[in-house]
Amino acid sequence: MDTEELNSVNIVETEDETDKKCPQCGGVMDFDPASGNLKCPFCDYEETIQREEAAPEKAQEMDFYAAEHTANCDWGVATKTVICEACGAESIYDALQTSAVCPFCGSNQVMDANDVDTIAPGGVVPFSISDKEASEQFKQWIRHKWFCPKLAKGSAKPDKFKGIYLPYWTFDAETRTAYQGEYGIDHVRRDRNGRTQTTTSWHRTSGTYQEFIDDELVLASEKHDRSMLRKLEPFDTGNNKTYNPKYIAGFVAERYSIGLKDAWNFAASSIRSKLENHISQKIQAEHHADHARNIYMNTDFSDITYKYLLLPVWISHFKYKDKVYQFMVNGQTGQVAGKTPLSALRIVLTVLVILAIVALIFWLD
Repeated sequence: MDTEELNSVNIVETEDETDKKCPQCGGVMDFDPASGNLKCPFCDYEETIQREEAAPEKAQEMDFYAAEHTANCDWGVATKTVICEACGAESIYDALQTSAVCPFCGSNQVMDANDVDTIAPGGVVPFSISDKEASEQFKQWIRHKWFCPKLAKGSAKPDKFKGIYLPYWTFDAETRTAYQGEYGIDHVRRDRNGRTQTTTSWHRTSGTYQEFIDDELVLASEKHDRSMLRKLEPFDTGNNKTYNPKYIAGFVAERYSIGLKDAWNFAASSIRSKLENHISQKIQAEHHADHARNIYMNTDFSDITYKYLLLPVWISHFKYKDKVYQFMVNGQTGQVAGKTPLSALRIVLTVLVILAIVALIFWLD
């Protein structure tokens, strides 16, 4: 890399506190999901991660409006140069990456999380599922995929897992919604032939609904399959720790690429969908109704707060018939999501069985 190229990247130094040396053998210690401690992979020495006395135990809720000036950070660069504290070697990384392992000496590198134009992580939900446990969860998951070919299940031996902390925003808010809608009550009667007929009478209604939203989750990365990650939820975000680089030692961590304002727009849309469902349930319960429809809402949000958290995900893949299928495992709960090949024969057989059952029911009726 020439001088001009070096000047185009951001140069930062690793913090020496993130590269904990084992006092017994001198090896680099990693975070251990099983114990929640730092652990030496060479001699198994463990050391508890100590919280600073002045630091809170968990990530604190931050005022949304007070953070507006940092909401849409412009990263400005595609890569950064990191100088290893241990050996002085320089490495090039993606600008959004906040941790890695030095390819020269094996030291853990956790870059400064307080760059000028970024919001630092408030907390981290540590890994509690190891890579071996994640592999077992995957085997159980794919075993129950009926439409996945049997040969695929047998050959689905995931490559080495990659543990990554993904960036998420969470939002709390008080909501007050004025609504209008209709509820329907079913009336069931039998005709002369003994057949059941159902008619529904519709009635208008209106009211207000209040609900406190706690930790509405928004993925803050554009680099990963959002629909797949949604299937890994929920995460127990309340069980987080105040950010400490030791928790991500030995793992990859990514910083957000979706700013706070844009994330709130995602969250507000998701919250409105949930509120509509809850209001529909409220209407039906209040009027002993069977249905609710045409719900129009006007929602006010207040006391909006946010947290910026790093959440644990194991990422891997397997290969079947020259095609790669990615999957992910929630590093906290073990929930699995992913893509699998489909057996056309099994799908056809299932459809035929369903059609046969429907025909039998129709014939017996």
